[in-house]
This record gives sequence, structure tokens and C-alpha cells, in this order.
Amino acid sequence: MSVDEIDQPTAGTGQVLVRIVASGVNPLDTKIQAGKAPHARVQPPAVLGLDLAGVVAAVGPGVTGFEPGDEVYGLTGGVGDLQGSLAEYAAVDARLLARKPRALSMREAAALPLALITSWEGLIDRAGVHAGQKVLVQGGAGGVGHVAIQLARSRGAEVYATGGPSSMEAIQSLGAVPIDYNATSVDEYVARYTAGQGFDIVADNVGGATLDASFAAVRTYHGHVVSALGWGSHSLAPLSFRGATYSGVFTLLPMLTGQGREHHGDILREGATLADAGALRPRLDPRRFTLDTVTEAHDLVASGTAQGKVVVDIDG
Repeated sequence: MSVDEIDQPTAGTGQVLVRIVASGVNPLDTKIQAGKAPHARVQPPAVLGLDLAGVVAAVGPGVTGFEPGDEVYGLTGGVGDLQGSLAEYAAVDARLLARKPRALSMREAAALPLALITSWEGLIDRAGVHAGQKVLVQGGAGGVGHVAIQLARSRGAEVYATGGPSSMEAIQSLGAVPIDYNATSVDEYVARYTAGQGFDIVADNVGGATLDASFAAVRTYHGHVVSALGWGSHSLAPLSFRGATYSGVFTLLPMLTGQGREHHGDILREGATLADAGALRPRLDPRRFTLDTVTEAHDLVASGTAQGKVVVDIDG
């Protein structure tokens, strides 16, 4: 990874030119950099970075709802042929943006888009989470998981979340019941917290064996499992024998195809309302990074030791 000079983009039809203040780092960024994310369809050399927060510098023809000076955030690039957010400026599709939550800093806003959209598409669009349900979030202290907890709670659900011993306090602080997956089997926590019935919704943000565990933890007949990492080979027998259902979430699809981008903007606007009401706030790792130290930021995310979302400061 290197820091290079490129031409400043201009806002085309339907686009907004954003002066980027902060860029959120996600595990996908590190996989793209390592050449291990073919589904992201990135052809190097490319500007990476999925999430951004910044200020509108200019608007292109056909854009309404934004004007220079507006503070915005979004999941806007870094996949396909879309320029990423590790740059001072980006011309982005206006449909992928929303006004930044007033209650959040630029750094906090830059940490939200991918996690918020992924959680919303799974819990709300697919599973229809609502009050009275018991929701299990796999990987509750992770970048997506900690947002999923807050989103489910904002809908009135009773939330439980798995994690390692070091994440129990963080999960509890978010208002979920922490479950140490190292110390408690699936059968044990299903028996303890659901009287053996299973959880109404299980949101998997880990994949692999954890997705298999999710199939075994979901409620009979009416349970629903959602996963953003359901890419392996899995037996559906545990799910089928419960008469339960499954939905996959592929958050990048609107960015890669151009279809459904308006919904991403809609989700971000709903998220801003939640954040301004005090119901949604990202956990940030306290360490600071710049464009000159992006590699260190990626290394921290790849190590799995970050204490919250990692954000790169771009400007101001």
C-alpha cells in the first residue's frame, strides 16, 4: 500500500463531491488489500476504503437534497470500480449518502455505514425484528455485532450476544446479555435463556462454525437466521428440522450492480435518527491513524485486537 497523488475527481451527474474527513476501516478492506476478496471485484491499483464521513464540496447535475457545506456519511466505494474513501476527495453516488448524525463526530460517523447497513438489512429487512422477540447476536463486540445489538434493542427486542471472555463487559455495556462461547455450549445457552425453545432471530457476523451453531440455536417453526458471512459449505439439516428460515446478506450488491442504492441512503437516514436520539453509537478504538499510517490501521484490524472500530483521519 502506498500514498500517491491522483487527480481530484469532479462530481458527475447524480454524484456528490465529498471532502473526506474520516474513513472507517473494516475487515473487508484488509482482505481486499491481501487479494483475498474476489467478491469485491477490485482491480489494483485502486483506492481502498468503504466507509466515509465528510463535507459536501460540490454537487453534480441532477442532485437534490445536498448542497456544499453539508456534513454527510456513507458506504460509498472501495469495491468494484468505485473509488474508496482513503483519499482527500471522492465523487460518490448521492443515493449512497445521508446527512451525518448531529450527535456523532466525523470519526464516529465514519465507523457506522457498513455495520449499520449490514445489520439493518439482516435484522429489519429480512428478519423483521420487533418487540417481544429474543435475538442472539453472534460476535456481539465486533464491528457489525455491536451495531446489531443496538439496532435490535431499538426495536424493543431482548438481546443476547456471544463473544470471548474479554468482550463480556463490552457486550453488557451495550445492553445485551453476554454469553461466553468458550465456556457455554449452544445447548446450554439455548436451555438457559430460551427454556430450550431457541432464539427468534440469530444474527451471525462470524461465519464458519458459528453459522452452524446459529442453525442449532434458532427457534422451532418461526425462527430466522441471518448471516453476512454465509459463504462456506453448511448442512441445513439443523435448520430444516426446526422448520426455521435463513437469509443471506450481501451489503455490497447495490454498490457493485447500481441497483437498490436508494435503500442504502434510506437506512443511513434512519440510522442518523437513531444516533441523534441516543440509541446508536459506535465503539471506537482510541488509536489514531492518518493516510501515512494506513498500513498500521489495516494491521490492527487484521490482528483482531482492535478495541472497537478503527478510523483513519483524512482531513481536519
